[in-house]
Amino acid sequence: MESLRPARRHDSFVNVKRLDYYIIKKFLGTFFFSIVLILSIAIVFDLTEKMDDFFENQVPLKEIILEYYLPFIPYYMNMFSSLFIFISVIYFTSKLAGNSEIIAMHAAGMSYHRLMVPYALSATLLFVLGIFLGGWVIPKSSKHMLQFTDKYIEHFTSESARNVQMELEPGTILYIESFQKRSKIGYRCSIEHFDDKTLVSRITADRIYYDSLELWHLDNYTERTFTGMHETLERGGRKDITLPIIPDEMFITAQHAKQMTTPELHHYMDRQRQRGSGNVKAFEVEYHKRWAMPLGAFIMTLLGVTMSSRRVRGGMGKNLGIGIVLTALYILFSTVSTTFSVNNVMSPFMAAWLPNLVFLALSIPLYIRASK
Repeated sequence: MESLRPARRHDSFVNVKRLDYYIIKKFLGTFFFSIVLILSIAIVFDLTEKMDDFFENQVPLKEIILEYYLPFIPYYMNMFSSLFIFISVIYFTSKLAGNSEIIAMHAAGMSYHRLMVPYALSATLLFVLGIFLGGWVIPKSSKHMLQFTDKYIEHFTSESARNVQMELEPGTILYIESFQKRSKIGYRCSIEHFDDKTLVSRITADRIYYDSLELWHLDNYTERTFTGMHETLERGGRKDITLPIIPDEMFITAQHAKQMTTPELHHYMDRQRQRGSGNVKAFEVEYHKRWAMPLGAFIMTLLGVTMSSRRVRGGMGKNLGIGIVLTALYILFSTVSTTFSVNNVMSPFMAAWLPNLVFLALSIPLYIRASK
């Protein structure tokens, strides 16, 4: 009898490993199947809505597929990943509970805490995938999708900028009343240099235009230099000056945040903060969301398991209904908090992480209750 105990332990270990693979396979299989199903429906509805625009602008089929719908898939997959994860977990876990498979797992020696291990491994894979997609793949692909949208569907980019004001480097303030993107020419500009909040020089010009490699030209300029109580005045027809800015930086809007990779976004935010720009909020929210949304995979997995691991009256339909409502609230909560941040009601960090914190606070008591 003693010689049989190690064999039994080995068999139990093998069975638990098989159950891990079984749950991971079910989790990821249901997740990707739901993505294919829901995004296929979304593409059909989107194509129906935009068909008139495609025909009116005579958009080539190749551009529609490669420039719009190919980036469409990872973009919306990442945006609604919390929905896919939550529904997938509830769907297949409810099936396991309904077929008494979870009871059989407990009978095989798998505790409730141990049952969470394959779920956590699956959520980790989706977390890494979300970080990679959101930080590198989607910014590059969404650039093509937004350019396509701007060209054929809805024009949202501007060819001119007004009242541009930014700190180019510590102590150097640039102001341009109006700037034309296509001609790279600005009108009525001033460049002020400060030394510890004391104005040391000021250049004004009727026109400023970009040459290359941060080289700019001023037309009809006036330069004043202040030394104590003395002022030196210089006027001229043209002056060459180097400014650490290129014209495209004057036209960056919140839409461009989605087109930057995570390192590019972080670098841009640091540079804009140094310049004293006021449009950093939307970029900070986007940056924090790229970490908060993938991390939501763990929270949605935890909440989904605790809600559906027990066999209840109403079965899978009831769990799915509750899951869809909670996911809709999660997405709505995330959207509303983003709006609050842009309007300076809350910080970008809190706007991105608040939905996760609220749902985590909801998940922990449910998990403790379910584990008992």
